[in-house]
Amino acid sequence: MTDAAGIRVIAIADADSFVKWSAALLGGVPGLRPHLLLVRTPLTASVEQQRTALAGTGLRPEDVTRVSFAETAGWLEGQRPDVVLLAGRGPFVRLMGRVIDSLTHRPVTISGLPGMAIPAQRGALDYRRHTDLLVVHSHREERAFAELSRHIGVTMPTALATLPFARRRQRMLRPERARVEALAARPGGVAVAERPPLPVAVRPPATDIVFAAQALVPVAHEERVEIAATLVRAAEADPGRRVVVKLRSRPGEAETHLERDPYVALLPPRRPRNLVFSYDSMASALESAAGLVTVSSTAAIEATALGIPVIALDSFGVSKSLLNTVFVGSGLLGGRNEVVAGRFRHPHPDWLRDNYFHPEAESDWWQRVQELVAMRRAGALPHRRVPAARGGALHDAWHRASVLGREDRSLRGGLALTVGAPATRALSAVRRRREPSDGGTWVDPSTDFTLEPNPFHDSIRR
Repeated sequence: MTDAAGIRVIAIADADSFVKWSAALLGGVPGLRPHLLLVRTPLTASVEQQRTALAGTGLRPEDVTRVSFAETAGWLEGQRPDVVLLAGRGPFVRLMGRVIDSLTHRPVTISGLPGMAIPAQRGALDYRRHTDLLVVHSHREERAFAELSRHIGVTMPTALATLPFARRRQRMLRPERARVEALAARPGGVAVAERPPLPVAVRPPATDIVFAAQALVPVAHEERVEIAATLVRAAEADPGRRVVVKLRSRPGEAETHLERDPYVALLPPRRPRNLVFSYDSMASALESAAGLVTVSSTAAIEATALGIPVIALDSFGVSKSLLNTVFVGSGLLGGRNEVVAGRFRHPHPDWLRDNYFHPEAESDWWQRVQELVAMRRAGALPHRRVPAARGGALHDAWHRASVLGREDRSLRGGLALTVGAPATRALSAVRRRREPSDGGTWVDPSTDFTLEPNPFHDSIRR
């Protein structure tokens, strides 16, 4: 097997979610010295977002290079990487895949999503089908993407990795059984059958309630207003604890998804003094957290890894559109009143192993990457090229312009946007109106040149 130190790995990313995920994923490989290539798009992380995203990953500022799209191919030709991790929204991955196809020295390509990927989305798979390996983060995701692949007739190799944010950063460990017994001893606690011990964190006392805000979930204005009101109630119920609204971007910064109703605008100017905003990393916010509340953010996994109890809000239902079906059976679902009362909970042990907390020994993604590198060096790795756009050159130009925004200065891109943008907005509006109340599939926002959320492709937890 090839030694990690002898493999040149580069991640190509733009938005902050993918910067954090790719850096953390690669930073967890012993002996590997990866490099991060940030390509300029309308969503590229700012320097401050980059600093926050790289915290704790092992990557340093000097391990990051920022380039324009036009510079990408030349930079890669000079570096000749063995492996490229394509870390971005689906259309970004496809566009960078075309760059990879143009190289004289084609590397192994891998891709993945930066959080929980349940339910498995057709667009998420279709946009990444040209890569050599799709990284998933749970046994449940393995099954879901295998089933989806069979359903749509796509051959897509997958490999299992521990979700970087599920790695435990505790000072000391104790068996899972002790925590389960403690829960069973509480009023309303439920005893469960003995399980093999799973380590959980023992943390110093903390008091904050941290709310992991999401740009797209829930999407309805009135539901986001209800969440804002719940946070105010929680702050008023106990002035001795902080309620921290954890945000991903400062004013003027971009995110992976456009947020139509930011909580900064929804919360009243004269709010309780203990209701505060935080732009720090999630890891920093959780250091003083007594509980985390979210609708469906991957922060729930990060909190669980640290032994922090969670409430996954089900006040607006449990559906594909809310991206919270993954929490069915976890024991984490709860309502707004429970948030105010501070009745947070730990996940059921039966749910953990199948959902992001499998033993580390079962993660085989890096072994699979090493095998692919050996095959490529032997000339035995088939070239999985990005298929030609079905709509021809103009359609291809539209997709490129939709990803790059102002960074695409080509005449063909401008023409494609002039023709395609109004039609795309109209189609997106129709699909939003048709979205069923029990959920549907969500579009990767970059399929719309406005970079607004739409209802069909990638789903990315925030």
